[in-house]
Amino acid sequence: MNEQQIEQLLIEKLQQLKYTYRPDIRDNSTLEKNFRQHFQNLHQVQLSDNEFKHLLEQIILPDVFANSCLMRERKEIKRDDDTILFYTLINTEDWCKNTFEVINQLRINTRDSHHRYDVILLINGVPMVQIELKNLVISPRRAMQQIVDYKNDPDNGYTKTLLCFMQLFIVSNHNNTYYFTNNNLKHFSFNAEERFLPIYQFADKENNKITALHDFADSFLSKCTLSKMIAHYMVLLVGEQKLLMMRPYQIYAVEAITDCIKEHRGNGYIWHTTGSGKTLTSFKTATLLKNNKNIYKCLFVVDRKDLDQQTRKEFNKFQEKCVEENANTETLVTRLLSEEGQDKIIVTTIQKLGWALNGKTKKDYKQRLKSLRDKNIVFIFDECHRSQFGENHEAIKKFFPKAQLFGFTGTPIFEENATSQYIEDQQASYLTTASIFQKQLHSYTITHAIEDKNVLPFHIDHYRLEGNTAEKNDILTKMAVIKAILAKHNAATNQRKFNAIFATASINNAIEYYKLFKTIQEEKRRENSQYCPLNIACVFSPPPHVSDNPDSNRENQQIQEDLLQEKIDNQEEPEQKKAALISIINDYNQLYGTNQSINEFDRYYQDVQKRIKDQEYSAISPEEKAKKIDIVIVVDMLLTGFDSKYLNTLYVDKNLKHHGLIQAFSRTNRVLNDTKPDGNIIDFRQQQAEVDAAVALFSGKDIDEARKIWLTDPAPVVIEKLDAAMTELREFMQLQGVECEPSAAYNLKGDTARAQFVRLFKQVQRIKTQLDQYTDLTDTDKNKIEALLPEEQLQGFKGAYLETAKALRKRQIDEESPPEIQELDFEFVLFASTIIDYDYIMTLTSHYSSGSEEMTREQLTALIRSEAKFIDGGEEIINYINTLKVGEGLTKQEIFDGFTRFKEEYYVRELNTIAAAHQLEFTALQSFVNHTITRFILDSDILRDLFTPLDLSWKEKSKAEQALMKDLTPLLQKITQGKEITGLKVYENL
Repeated sequence: MNEQQIEQLLIEKLQQLKYTYRPDIRDNSTLEKNFRQHFQNLHQVQLSDNEFKHLLEQIILPDVFANSCLMRERKEIKRDDDTILFYTLINTEDWCKNTFEVINQLRINTRDSHHRYDVILLINGVPMVQIELKNLVISPRRAMQQIVDYKNDPDNGYTKTLLCFMQLFIVSNHNNTYYFTNNNLKHFSFNAEERFLPIYQFADKENNKITALHDFADSFLSKCTLSKMIAHYMVLLVGEQKLLMMRPYQIYAVEAITDCIKEHRGNGYIWHTTGSGKTLTSFKTATLLKNNKNIYKCLFVVDRKDLDQQTRKEFNKFQEKCVEENANTETLVTRLLSEEGQDKIIVTTIQKLGWALNGKTKKDYKQRLKSLRDKNIVFIFDECHRSQFGENHEAIKKFFPKAQLFGFTGTPIFEENATSQYIEDQQASYLTTASIFQKQLHSYTITHAIEDKNVLPFHIDHYRLEGNTAEKNDILTKMAVIKAILAKHNAATNQRKFNAIFATASINNAIEYYKLFKTIQEEKRRENSQYCPLNIACVFSPPPHVSDNPDSNRENQQIQEDLLQEKIDNQEEPEQKKAALISIINDYNQLYGTNQSINEFDRYYQDVQKRIKDQEYSAISPEEKAKKIDIVIVVDMLLTGFDSKYLNTLYVDKNLKHHGLIQAFSRTNRVLNDTKPDGNIIDFRQQQAEVDAAVALFSGKDIDEARKIWLTDPAPVVIEKLDAAMTELREFMQLQGVECEPSAAYNLKGDTARAQFVRLFKQVQRIKTQLDQYTDLTDTDKNKIEALLPEEQLQGFKGAYLETAKALRKRQIDEESPPEIQELDFEFVLFASTIIDYDYIMTLTSHYSSGSEEMTREQLTALIRSEAKFIDGGEEIINYINTLKVGEGLTKQEIFDGFTRFKEEYYVRELNTIAAAHQLEFTALQSFVNHTITRFILDSDILRDLFTPLDLSWKEKSKAEQALMKDLTPLLQKITQGKEITGLKVYENL
């Protein structure tokens, strides 16, 4: 089935769904004419040409977020007679009552952009959804890249026409359908790390995917469903100025709760796995309830002070000033008693709420709150597997008899993992999540999330200590554990690109491990001056009463509520633990230049979390490397409710089981990109039986099937996959009549052969990346890998891949290039090493200059060509190295300075040549280039002005501009090292 046939079938389907087909709308003029008619009908007015012109000027903005807000608001415009017309573009009260139309093959022509769009859905004449259809098997990321390319064109339709209101993009090849939100370019581009906006597949309530375009149209594109998706389930993140679409399981959870409230069906809980976005789900639930006049207040209740801060931050990111801080119980009570309509959404800790209701405080909060007893109040409890089994929960239920209670949990409490009991009719029963919240309203398990690639599977290394067991708990055992961690850490964290948590069994253990790490690493540094120590931090809750400040003591008590082991530990020798924590914080201050204190422990704890969460560490910058935490030693902290994309490893020296095990493991499995294939668990307690029990309890599937989904294949199986991938590559090369050697890849003929090489070797590299992070490879495993793909051959193939991919990428921009090129998704991040960067290369170059035999010029050149970071600037480094002589003895700084001069002189020479060839002033051209590379935006007006002195006609100026950019684009790419320049792509295929 070709693209035209798919398009025709879709239009027929949409007509069945009561869309009006408008074959007459094929250009911008007819698009605007249609919108004008709908606008006039909606407001029962007739606009003059002048009024309509002013309307378009007011509403057509280049900012997607601003347009999305405008579309949902009531605005005003002054008419020719000076009267004010208040207007909306859409009937936002009842979206289903708008008019729905479908158009196809719309062509928008601007000065630099000539795009044709397959299918567009209009609501009241406003383009809201673009559907791009393909008749070839492409990855969704490649389809998204094509739309990004469209949006990168200067003066494109998305910024200059009514297409600026586009909310959703849908991509389908008839059998497979994806959708994603529109956004401004800063949130809508493929950066060097290849982290993308979320791409969705629609699913039913049981998470069965609805991928066929015909079925997707029925389920998603019916008029009222599409309206609901855009009106209710698209979230406008004010803090980040971007659009976000809720995932299907989040939508079903929100609807389950709101329906339960609407129909007065009691309480319930949502089982959505850790990492699935429970905060967004709960926020959307709360905001929908905010508009429910029957609800007096909606309280979002967390069980830890740090989660209180984190949740408020997240809620206010979704909607500015949505919730205020409740610094203490008094503030909370004041907000609870505020007038109806005010403070409708309140975020608080269960401890503050408990203090208000238990009547044990000096202030009689309970008496003051009596007026709320008969109010309809909704409580939404986060992480309800932890906080809902004590007296605080009972106090809430008794005090608010008309309240409805809803819980979110990633790991429910079942009878198998329950610890609390209650007595009823002289029978003891376990307290479970179901017994507390009555019924499960929706589930989305970790099995679903891994299958959907919303979280990662786990690779577990059950490490056996030689001659020791972790339970011995002696210094020798701890030293063996640390030595194993130091030996494994670089591999586990992709050469320190990621960071790790080390979970220990007690505060004393954490303190001992911290001291031993310090001692052992100092010894290593004395033995080897080149040793780069790991940055180690440590957090555990301080003993009570560490401060004379009662507010600080109360905060510290809040932090401990869910930290049972730490609470028990702190009852023994609290002063020694306090002294140890002060020493740890002092080390932290010295290492990171901070000013933390045990008296403000929460501030220290927040800084540790932020450093792990925000550290977009790159070895290019020694400064960034110095800010990084490599390992944080914990007891209970950070093992629940904390997530970071840059955390990929958990070292375990404590007994874990059931929900505690799943919660701890799940710290490692947030998705980043292909350099993070799984979450790494190095278990020093041999807890395979506990892992199996947890998988069985929380998988929602047969355990054997669940294990295949949850856990990565063991090394021998992955090595077999590498063998199969190399065999496929070898057979392909032989069919092409060449040897399976890197040098032969350069001699492949034709688009089909080169594209196939890219596909096949990318698969080899993906498997190799996974194996590189396995920490349980035996010597036999390593020998097999080296035999299959020797390191030198791997490096050579990487270089061949990057050279081939670079050439094909340039051709890919041309829409007329063949399908085998169009469908390629290069995934350059797989070929970017954390170790190999400019600093590393300059170090090796200085060694080469000094006459070191560490690496020859040829080996250094091959290394540079095999690294994705240098895909656009590597030849310059190679040319510079070729100017150096062995034995010159240049220092690393002299190498850096020399390379900087070399580049500057080269750029000036190239720019002079280009300026002379196009009869332009050198200073004017240099100014344009500087403007472009500092802002990463190509300003077409400044470009056009370069030719003003030449007195050319408009047509001649346009040709001259394109000729200049044909010569200038490669130089701009070299200067910026391939970073994306908005507006440049239109010239890359000239």
